[in-house]
Amino acid sequence: MTEPVAVDLPHRLGKAVARGRIERGVGKIARFVPGGAITDHRWEGDVMHFTVEAMGQRIASRLDVQDANVHAEFDLPGILGMFGNQLRGVLQKEGPKLLE
Repeated sequence: MTEPVAVDLPHRLGKAVARGRIERGVGKIARFVPGGAITDHRWEGDVMHFTVEAMGQRIASRLDVQDANVHAEFDLPGILGMFGNQLRGVLQKEGPKLLE
């Protein structure tokens, strides 16, 4: 397995507001992966664990909501690992929209 794709998304919303916006926009996350769909998500404290399915693969993912930052990690399995840099770029560009 490749290294997780990790991106930090700074914000000034505070933890509670950031978490609420992520919860309302959870469907948008699937768009970060071409052909992706969220198949489940759950909260453990302030960390949202979710699965994105794309191209017959399951991508275990998490968003750790902090006071001034959201740390996103996507574990790309198998062949999807070669798309890590592209996913990182999409997360950096589109990820802040989750917090709007």
